[in-house]
This record gives sequence, C-alpha cells and structure tokens, in this order.
Amino acid sequence: MTLQSMTGFARTAGQDEFFAWTWEARSVNARGLDVRCRVPNGYEAVEQAVRAAAAKMFQRGNITIGVSVERIDQASARFRINRDLLDQVQALRAELGDTIADTPPTIDGLLSIRGMLEPVDATEDEDKRAARESAMIVSGQDMLTALSVARSGEGQRLDDIMAGHLDILADLTQEAANNAATQPEAIRERLAALIGELLGAEPKLPEERLAQEVAVLVGKADIREELDRLAVHVAAVRELLEDGVAVGRRLDFLCQELNREANTLCSKSADVDLTRIGLAMKATIEQFREQVQNVE
Repeated sequence: MTLQSMTGFARTAGQDEFFAWTWEARSVNARGLDVRCRVPNGYEAVEQAVRAAAAKMFQRGNITIGVSVERIDQASARFRINRDLLDQVQALRAELGDTIADTPPTIDGLLSIRGMLEPVDATEDEDKRAARESAMIVSGQDMLTALSVARSGEGQRLDDIMAGHLDILADLTQEAANNAATQPEAIRERLAALIGELLGAEPKLPEERLAQEVAVLVGKADIREELDRLAVHVAAVRELLEDGVAVGRRLDFLCQELNREANTLCSKSADVDLTRIGLAMKATIEQFREQVQNVE
C-alpha cells in the first residue's frame, strides 16, 4: 500500500444550466481527523454528503473543504434589500444618537454592508435543484479522490526520505556492533580493570556489595541488547512503511522506542567512537520523527 501524507490540495469544478461551482480542499497535519466544510446557504445536504465521504476516505488530518456557487448568467440575476438588516442598522443609528456623525448614511454605504443585498432566485423546479445537488456531491467526491491522490504522492516522497533515514540508522547500528568497545574481549578487559579497582579499595567491600557492583558494571558494559532492539525496531518500521495504511501513530511510537535505545547506548558508552555513533543515531532518529509527523 502507498504511504499517505496528511498534506495535500485539490480542486474540482462543475456546472449545470444555471449555476457553476468550484470545490477546493486543503489538508494539513493533525493528531486526528478534523473535517471543516463551508458551503453557501441552502446546500446543507451537499455539505453532509461530502463531509461523510471525507470521514470514510481519511483517518487523520485537518481538512478544510469549501465550495463556491455562482450563477452563470449574472445579467439575469435579481436582488432585493434585506429589510430586517436595514431596520437593525437604522435602529442602531438611532440608539447611538450623538455619538456618531450627523451625516445620514448613503445608499452606497448601506449596500456595502454584508448581507444587505440578497439574491432573488426565480422559482426553480425541485427536480432540477435535486439534480444540481447530486452533481455537486459527485464533484465534491471527485475532489476528495483528487485530494487522496495528492496525499499519496506526498506520501511516496516521505517514504523515500524515511527509507533513507532507516538505511543510515541500520548502518550506524552495524557500525556500533563492529566497534571494538562492544567486543567480548574489550568488555572483559574493562571489567577486569574495574573489578581490580574494587578489590583494592580501602576499606574492603563486603562480598555482597562487590557482587552488586560487578553486576551493575556488567550491565553497563554490554550494549548488545540495545543494538538487538534497535535492529528489531528498524525492521518493524520497515514493515509499517510497506503496509502504509494509517501508520503514523504507530511510527511515532516506534520513534520513541528507537530514541530510548539510542539514549541508553550513549549513556553506557565509555568509548569516543561509540558515543559518536550514538549521537549520530539520535540525530537520524529525530530527522525521521520530523517526517513521521506528516504521515497519516
């Protein structure tokens, strides 16, 4: 399956005998799915249908959908004054009294108030209106499909980038495993030196305390367990990327696990080269995590 990003844009358009419409959708990152839809008054059924289609098609992302509708023959359009709004404006002016200018409002000023002019639609056959709404819904669904394609295209680019980060992380893990400081001989030498220091300590450590200290030293000296877990997590991430279906949250969790192992490796390291490798791992994991934030 193709990995999907949460970022995308799409536009579709359509028309019938009297009206033309244009759909637009923008999608950005979000923790969950948030669909916002803006349609002109009277097209609530269209909004509900397109909103429901978006909820089925996507699982994450902040998606803003809008549609503009215009009459094709503007010359034949008729308008009327919104009397209720005009009465409210006049009442407000009378209430404010001397606190505003004495100059009466102009026609141009009144007509510029949003909503003062209302379109007067000629009586329309219900079947024609229903047909237009159905066509708008189909066009809106086509727009959502185009948005999904755009998000998939962005997801493919993310997939390529993240695969590169995983390759780097796998190489660093192998480099750490090959580091002389992780080999059994080096570990034994370091432990022998540390145990010698403990045995020569004054006052003498009790045998029980000595055993505890040795156990702690052994745990801190061997990082092979962390390297094994890093390899397992990298393999799990590759599987999720191949799956590609709404894997963003699971990838984010695995980023936390990868970072935890890299932190432990750095804290255990007593070798400059190994510390360098651990820091490079942390930087690569952070770059990977930044890309994961865009994945659905």
